[in-house]
Amino acid sequence: MSFPADSSFVDDVRAAVSFGERKFEEQSGFFVPDILLLHYTGMDDAESAVNWLCGAESGVSCHYLIYESGRIVQMVSEEKRAFHAGFGAWQGQTDTNSRSIGIEIVNGGHPADLPPYPQVQMESVARLCQDILSRYPIAPQQVLAHSDIAPERKSDPGEHFDWAWLAQQGIGHWVLPAVIRSGRYFQQGDNGEPVEAIQSMLSLYGYDLEISGRFCRKTREVVTAFQRHFRQERVDGVADVSTLETLHNLLSSLPKTE
Repeated sequence: MSFPADSSFVDDVRAAVSFGERKFEEQSGFFVPDILLLHYTGMDDAESAVNWLCGAESGVSCHYLIYESGRIVQMVSEEKRAFHAGFGAWQGQTDTNSRSIGIEIVNGGHPADLPPYPQVQMESVARLCQDILSRYPIAPQQVLAHSDIAPERKSDPGEHFDWAWLAQQGIGHWVLPAVIRSGRYFQQGDNGEPVEAIQSMLSLYGYDLEISGRFCRKTREVVTAFQRHFRQERVDGVADVSTLETLHNLLSSLPKTE
């Protein structure tokens, strides 16, 4: 069953089988999307990804898919709940599918040694994101990587995705990463108040992380996800000076709340 495209930039509609209704919240009604979630397909080619995301066997779907050529296909109406995020959390909320719009970007990802994203594809990503952001109350810091909401499971769209360029187009939250240099650092196995402070800052930004004072495996995975998005030069899960300064600068640049 087809449906009208939500964006004028859509080249084709290929209706997915797996989708549902956005969950109902008693106080506010149906969720209005407040997260824009970016993925890579991580498959051999575009058509394999299209067939997987549209077919019944996979049980997954997305709202949009963008080919390497820049062609945009819509698979689920924006008003519906696409099954793209899976288990994960952001800002204490776990039903990411109900509160997000999901864009799959055709790219082999880590299984293919992180091939570059063609510029024509990135330009389509930007156009589509700008269009979506013009229609929904999605804050810059709510334009997220799949790895941000599911750091223990996912690594997409990966450390080669050009978040800095996307921010120049007015999409997402970004600060210039702090220069990597020597200094005190924290890693898995460390304990104490400094680790608690790191966990508190990551949690304040939105990451799902218990503030325990123990630099556990999950803390390492969250730091890795943060680096994939915001400090891509070195992705190692170690909270070094550069990572912590970048995190501090991001928090400092968030809009002030009343």
